[in-house]
Amino acid sequence: MGISRHAIARWTGDLKSGKGTLSTPQSGLLDDTRYAFSTRFGDEKGTNPEELIAAAHAGCFTMALSAKLTEAGFPPESLETRADVDLSMDGGPQLSAIRLKTRARVPGIEPAKFRELADDAKQNCPVSKALSAVPLSLDAELEG
Repeated sequence: MGISRHAIARWTGDLKSGKGTLSTPQSGLLDDTRYAFSTRFGDEKGTNPEELIAAAHAGCFTMALSAKLTEAGFPPESLETRADVDLSMDGGPQLSAIRLKTRARVPGIEPAKFRELADDAKQNCPVSKALSAVPLSLDAELEG
């Protein structure tokens, strides 16, 4: 069984002075959310593709790690992941790096086992697989 999700992007005008909106009609979370050159390359309020990729990757990896930990008999108390997505302009715009940083509270797990499962989640979550052309690093740390 597969699932399908969609988003809608609308844009008017040229690249630098134009503007757009993004919507996710199925969830309603994004509803004509603003994006523009100034929200991507400047500090104007709105979203941008790199931020959305970061959110998707952080969410996917964290869910995958939760599943791996639970399957191994170590259900997590809490997981928090930050994803940083870098856009380089060298040689034309391209995603140049993704860094995942996760902090976890997982009772009873040894650090080596935690790292093994975190690395597995990093390699095998669907978003990691989709973004496999981009260098990906993981900083995974147990707390408490």
